[in-house]
Amino acid sequence: MKTNNSRVPVAGPVLAGGFCAALIASLFLLPASPLQAAQQTLHGSVPAAVAGLQPLGRLPAANRLHLSIELPLRNKEALIGLLQQLYDPASTNFHRYLNPAQFTEQFGPTVQDYEAVKDFALSNRLVVDCTFSNRALLAVSGSVADIEAAFQITLRTYRHPTENREFYAPDVEPKVDARLPSLEINGLDNYIVPRPGNHGVRPPRQAPAPGGGSGPNGEFLGYDYRHAYAPNVTTLDGSGQVVGLFEYDGYYPSDITAYEQLAGLPPLVPTLVKVGSVSGVPSTNFNRVGEVSLDIESAIAMAPGMFALLVYEGNDAASILTQMAQDNLAKQISSSWFFGRASTNDTELMQLAAQGQSFFQCSGDNLAYVNGINGGPNSGPPADDPYLTSVGGTELTTASDKSWQSETNWNNDNGINGSGGGVSTIYPIPIWQQGVNMSANGGSTTMRNIPDVAMVADNCVFISNNGHTNSWWGTSIAAPLWAGFTALVNQQAVGQGKPTVGFLPPALYAIGGGPYYNNCFHDITIGNNTWSSSPSLYYATTGYDLCTGWGSPTGMNLINALVGYAGPVFVNFNYSGSPQNGRYDTPFSTLAQGVTAVANSGTIFIETAGSSSETMTISKPMTITSQDGPATVGN
Repeated sequence: MKTNNSRVPVAGPVLAGGFCAALIASLFLLPASPLQAAQQTLHGSVPAAVAGLQPLGRLPAANRLHLSIELPLRNKEALIGLLQQLYDPASTNFHRYLNPAQFTEQFGPTVQDYEAVKDFALSNRLVVDCTFSNRALLAVSGSVADIEAAFQITLRTYRHPTENREFYAPDVEPKVDARLPSLEINGLDNYIVPRPGNHGVRPPRQAPAPGGGSGPNGEFLGYDYRHAYAPNVTTLDGSGQVVGLFEYDGYYPSDITAYEQLAGLPPLVPTLVKVGSVSGVPSTNFNRVGEVSLDIESAIAMAPGMFALLVYEGNDAASILTQMAQDNLAKQISSSWFFGRASTNDTELMQLAAQGQSFFQCSGDNLAYVNGINGGPNSGPPADDPYLTSVGGTELTTASDKSWQSETNWNNDNGINGSGGGVSTIYPIPIWQQGVNMSANGGSTTMRNIPDVAMVADNCVFISNNGHTNSWWGTSIAAPLWAGFTALVNQQAVGQGKPTVGFLPPALYAIGGGPYYNNCFHDITIGNNTWSSSPSLYYATTGYDLCTGWGSPTGMNLINALVGYAGPVFVNFNYSGSPQNGRYDTPFSTLAQGVTAVANSGTIFIETAGSSSETMTISKPMTITSQDGPATVGN
């Protein structure tokens, strides 16, 4: 195993997110105009459940809240078109990613609009906590009294209809000056509380686990994940790559060190990036703190030689995601939290995709989705967003040498916990998913289906919460494992002088729908994620399904296929004495007169129907092998 000693300092630095030097509001207060300007109503801030509830009281006026104010992007239709081109191998813009400055120049709100929103905040006694370079987000804070006055609302408290707690929310939709751009305000309610994706924790097993890992009593640990999913990957360990983790809580650095020592992993110290007003100190919530540790430990286990692991901790999804895009350091990012939606216009995830940053979201632990959400609080949005890779979970069994032996869909057989999957009620089916045959798997031909891929989600041991060694389950394990795996892919891509692979679904679905699917994925055909409210959906099937997507990676074959998904190679060849022109589209296409070119391990293999020889010239350096013997290779 190759290791990289050029890592972040052992001291474990803490970075401050954004341009977050708090402004002293009193120096900039602008008096409100005595004249009532024309108003616009900002829709979407009152949870639908409020309509059927009686308020319990009012939120205390002196309480302070942290809000994020989101501005709409310019030229959004052009951005949607550009994203299609960036991930279309036939486009001249394929993988020609933008940097944050280019994204802001083309799609960010204007300087004038951003300044107007800042002036509005300051004139209403709000403190500007953080600004962002894309000008699409402004983080502010203020007392409840000042927030109510600024947005012409009353923040009332209610009994939550499905959870044992109270929540607050505005009684009416907020209003602002009509001269401001259309805004979205995040943080005016806490109807949805961010929750970690992990669903189960238990002490280390006293009896052998069914999987056969190297941890206590056969649970999976450390290098087990590489043995199963990257068995033939010997030169790739994530060197030079930065992995990012989306988090809502802190962790104990000593837990990470203890896990690395237990698993025999090289030492790597994560870097905490604090976004906004978070302290970085772990809370007392066992599951939340445990989530952060298992995310860190999973990513390190799959990519132990990564250059850096950035742990972004914040209180607001839009701010965390925008900070990740602004930094543009982590090219593979994982989230194992459910937080509703960062915004209704996908600004943050679209920018990540435009910059070539991969984002993985766990699909949830409460089995099949019904009407767009799982059967419990640990699932749901944003797993169905079309600008991320949704990750389901499996039960893994390994051989005596720890290599992959078999996998089934993860379902604890109690009708409560298992791989989340289903059909979005919000997003139409993306173009890259439209070619999938949904007749056998119960999926939709009109709406987004999830998950896209999967990895192990049960019988995994981690160290968290200041020294607790426990077994965890959840798709929240699978998502950071996929981020770590993508670090291996990007290490290879960069080593070959290519861009990072970026937003993965277009490539994953092209490979999954091709003839070499089973070379690149473990197709998981056993199991289901049915439960009492969904007794007939969904079942694992051959090919894509709504339990585990395309399945789990086989290692080097998938790495090569993803790195090789780099656009058409035009081939001129001589077939049986007659000149023909063909086009090779990764991963394959049929050429003229029965000649087929396919990609495997970085090599194009030419398979013919009866020809004894082929002479070929290609437009970029490539190794060509014919089933009838070597072919001529050009540049």
